[in-house]
Amino acid sequence: MPGLALAVAPRVQVWKGPACGCCTDWIRHLQAQGFQVDVTEGGNTQARQRLGIPLALGSCHTALVGGYALEGHVPAREIRRLLQERPQALGLAVPAMPLGSPGMDGPAYGARKDPYEVLLLLKDGSTRVYQNYP
Repeated sequence: MPGLALAVAPRVQVWKGPACGCCTDWIRHLQAQGFQVDVTEGGNTQARQRLGIPLALGSCHTALVGGYALEGHVPAREIRRLLQERPQALGLAVPAMPLGSPGMDGPAYGARKDPYEVLLLLKDGSTRVYQNYP
């Protein structure tokens, strides 16, 4: 039944540091967008290595959804698009921690929004811009 598959919320496994507030805010962003989230406190670096994400693309948390790796503050909108399009790729990354991205957009940051890119990480290790956030 195709409709049943759409009714099941995607499950995201997240590895993050125990004291990371912006990671917790990103998780809340995903949950507000209907994702089910399982959190492991710690193991971010090991998860990044295991999933094949280059250190240069690193951020404060790593995740896995539908067989795709996620690194950093990737918006839920792009995760849904990734799961719908199913490209031949390792996953998505938002390197560093750009202000204005989900989880980096709370009151502590004021209304500041820095431009950033969501990168599609290809299986050969290269990247291309998947979505631009000016």
